[in-house]
Amino acid sequence: MKIVSWNINGIRTFKGGIKNALESLDADIVCVQETKVTRDLLDERTAIVEGYNSYFSFSRGRSGYSGVATYCKDSATPFAAEEGLTGLLTTNPKGTIGCYGDSSEFSSEELQLLDNEGRAVLTQHRVMCEDTPETVTVINVYCPRADPEKPEREHFKLQFYKLLQCRAEAILEAGSRVIILGDVNTSHRPIDHCDPDYIDDFEDHPGRKWLNGLLVDDSEGKEYEKNNEESENTSSKPLRSGKFVDTFRHFHPTRSKAFTCWNTMTGARQTNYGTRIDYIFADHPLVKMGFVAADIMPEVEGSDHCPVWGKLCCPLLSSSKLPPLCTRNLPEFAGRQQKLSRFLIKMDQQQPVREACRDPLPGSQETGETRENLNPLGSAGTTSTGKKRKLAVESGVPKSKKIMTLKAATPKPQGNLLAFFKPKSVPVAPTREDPVSQCERGEERNEVTPSQPHTFKGGHSAGQDVPSIPGTPCTEYPQGVCMGDKVHVPGSNIQDASVNSQNQEKDAALASEATVDPPCPRKGASLGGFWKTVLRGPPPPPPCKAHGEPCVLRTVKKAGPNMGKQFFVCNRPQGHASNPEARCNYFSWVDKGK
Repeated sequence: MKIVSWNINGIRTFKGGIKNALESLDADIVCVQETKVTRDLLDERTAIVEGYNSYFSFSRGRSGYSGVATYCKDSATPFAAEEGLTGLLTTNPKGTIGCYGDSSEFSSEELQLLDNEGRAVLTQHRVMCEDTPETVTVINVYCPRADPEKPEREHFKLQFYKLLQCRAEAILEAGSRVIILGDVNTSHRPIDHCDPDYIDDFEDHPGRKWLNGLLVDDSEGKEYEKNNEESENTSSKPLRSGKFVDTFRHFHPTRSKAFTCWNTMTGARQTNYGTRIDYIFADHPLVKMGFVAADIMPEVEGSDHCPVWGKLCCPLLSSSKLPPLCTRNLPEFAGRQQKLSRFLIKMDQQQPVREACRDPLPGSQETGETRENLNPLGSAGTTSTGKKRKLAVESGVPKSKKIMTLKAATPKPQGNLLAFFKPKSVPVAPTREDPVSQCERGEERNEVTPSQPHTFKGGHSAGQDVPSIPGTPCTEYPQGVCMGDKVHVPGSNIQDASVNSQNQEKDAALASEATVDPPCPRKGASLGGFWKTVLRGPPPPPPCKAHGEPCVLRTVKKAGPNMGKQFFVCNRPQGHASNPEARCNYFSWVDKGK
């Protein structure tokens, strides 16, 4: 029996599909955390995988948040499965595990909140250990993370720890072997942390104190029975009350830098600057008689965590019937015809539809599904005879109001952004026009066809040969008119047989009185140079002092007085201070005056 746990940071991020990922792990039971999927977003390809049966726990309050799932091979089908630690999420009493322990210290509201984020799935299996059938309960958990900016989350995390321990020990006392695995979000010992000296009061952390009470120390675990007998007759320090063993430390008690989680934003995985917060805990008798190996898989990428695995010498006994929690039994995947009432909701025709939309649908349904439930017939709204059916929204709104609504919803044409940056010119004559509008008219003049001649001031028409100077800036009419890549200048001094001397004198007089406006950018021209004169880019990065390499520009996103400010740091990945290949301590604020 091989079991794997992996925080995948989103189940829909697998490029090759969930089936290929499961097969690459080569395990009988695969427990994943942080699926970030709710039931309304769970698709059949993820829920129903050939050769596996799956069990999900979803977040009830937030979409794309938390969530765990357990995939079991068909040869390792569990005999029972349950969602949550409290039993409040159980809808079908058949096929559940039970054994909830004493939860009197939790209020009913607190129990509901602890199970509302979809952080636990339990599956119960049967194995043969030393020719003796044993029941093994696998608890797949994704423990909360304590946000320093939210003190209430620290209390929530500790309460979740207490509830997890209460449930696991209750199942253990009922006669079942227990395996707790998943993302615990706390590194246990200094050897499990990349820089424990950086943390004040490392051993006094509440999460580590809880782990000390849950686990049997490795040295104590190896001599568990011997110390347990001697503790009654000696006055030495009593053993911890923990009943579980960290399987990785049981087989690798002194291995350092065995981390399972890294900060991918700083590239810390390249320098192995992380923590070990993913575990496989098992009760001591099961470790003694069943476990033969346990390790981590840092070579497997695809998440900010890596998988961890454990192997038992006990063969699995498969159940012939799927538990009710299995995704194959969900109505949307079971292949059975559903009731029509599941797709329709009762609406009062006398009330406006917008009043019915005020009450959100239960659960974590998103706007797309809400709109589908409110209008199950779809946007087409056609009957079997092919005739259009009027929607309820149209029947409740007068025709005149619908017309006014359409008019109000019509957006105004967007103006030209360049008009806000173009310098204004003072016209000489009161009849002169704005240069921006002239440029626009110049583009319109490009569309004049030969069949519709346009007469310019100065006696020339669109069909005549007019002298042109390529690349000449476009000036105000009548001195110049934009005509594609050429500018036709009626007042030019170039000789032309079709232009008489009298018109040349008039045009020259007008040209001498006019002022020249700056050139207007033609449509499709490159605006790179223009924007560089208006907007300034980021300052050039300075070199870091340790490596002499260009630094990287960062922005403060944490709420506080420095939020939004920019700074330069070393471009190398984060690592320990003793690692010369890691990021140095160079830091410099960006001077806004430069």
